[in-house]
Parts: sequence; structure tokens; C-alpha cells
Amino acid sequence: MSEAAAALHGVAQRFGRKVVLRGVDLELRPGGIVGLVGANGSGKTTLFAILSGLLQPDAGERRLFGRAADEVDAPARARLAYVAHATQLYGALSARENLRLFADLRAAAGLSTRPADEVLRELGLSPEALGRPVATFSRGMAQRVALARALAARPELLLLDEPFTALDAAGRGLLSRVLLDERSRGAAVLLSSHDFDALVQICDRIVLLEGGALARSVEHRGDREDFRRRAAALWHDLPADPGDTLVDGPR
Repeated sequence: MSEAAAALHGVAQRFGRKVVLRGVDLELRPGGIVGLVGANGSGKTTLFAILSGLLQPDAGERRLFGRAADEVDAPARARLAYVAHATQLYGALSARENLRLFADLRAAAGLSTRPADEVLRELGLSPEALGRPVATFSRGMAQRVALARALAARPELLLLDEPFTALDAAGRGLLSRVLLDERSRGAAVLLSSHDFDALVQICDRIVLLEGGALARSVEHRGDREDFRRRAAALWHDLPADPGDTLVDGPR
């Protein structure tokens, strides 16, 4: 079995008196897509922040690429990509310029990057859009640029917090195909989403984060329809939350 690209063992996190994560165990292996579901406020974004090194856990162990990672150093960061809720793009720069700036920063560290136009077009940006300032983009177009920037680095570990947000049906379908290509390339992918159909179409496993712990999971065993049925049962366990918007969820 291949070595995990990332692993959490007994990870806990609290903010003041609020316990956000408790005893989380999770492994992400190369060539696999794991879907993370849970109600708003269940700790999904905190889990992403810990995996990416933006946050240190209060307890437990984080491992990246086979090594304990008390701190996520520059070599480890170069092998992972994290797309958060905020796109963190430079609005005055064009889509092409945002990616070229990213490439220049990686080049200064001796790291290669895919050509900007190539990866932006892969994410569905039209040639005429590549030179426009990102500040003129819709939320969905900006999301595509942020995703393109992450993929340009050919990450071994890809962390995506609600990547389907603001994408139309065509954009969701395109991103699903791109993520399947990333899995075929050997990347380990963790994504959270409220889009049930997208998750069951591309994930190898779906885990439910509830009460700060990974409460249940379902794994794809070769039959996509069987996986859909078992995932639907897990989906119905999501606590009702007026802030949640489920897209094409089970009926």
C-alpha cells in the first residue's frame, strides 16, 4: 500500500472553551479523492487549516509525505496546495499575471510550474478572459483562477474547501473531470462540498465530520450506484442547519 500523503492521528483543536476537533484520525493516500461533509461550523475549515500548516493542532500528530510535521516547512508546502473559501487573488492583476507571479515565486525557490495559459484554459477560462483584471471577474470565474493556480504547481496533496462554490453546472462538471485527472496523476485530494452529486461521482470515500470527530464514512467498492445509496444514508445524517445549502442532494 502506498504511503499516505497526509495523516492526522488523534488531532484535537479548541478555541477558548469551544472544542472544534476531538481525536480526528484521517489518512489521505496518493491517487485517492476523499470527500469531507459536515454541517456549517462542524470544523471542516479548521481541519483544512491544520493539514495545510496554517494552524497548529492543540493535540495529536500531523504527518506529511511520510514524516511527522510538527511544523510544515517550505519543502512540504511546495508539495501541497490549498484552496480556501477566499480566492486570495490580486484583483488588479489579470488571471494570467496572477499565475505568472505565482510561477515567479516558485522559480525563485527552484520549483517548476505549469504554463499559466495552459492551466487556466484547462479550468475553462476563455482566451479573451486571460488578460482581464481579476477584479472584473464573477465569483465563479475567480474561483477557477484560484483552482488553476493550485493545479499549476502539480501538487501531490490537494486540499479544496468548497471548490464547487459559485460554479455553474458546466463549471462543476469541468472541475470534476479535472480532479479525476489529478487522481489519475497520483495526487491525494481532500475536498469539502455541499454538492452531493459531485461528491458521489468522483470520490473514493466520503467522511462525515460531526461533533468535532469523524463520525462515519462510506467507501466506493466498485459499484457507483451502491456507493450513492450508502452515501445518501450518510448525507441524511447531516444535522439540519439553516446555513447549509445542499445541491442536488438525495431525495
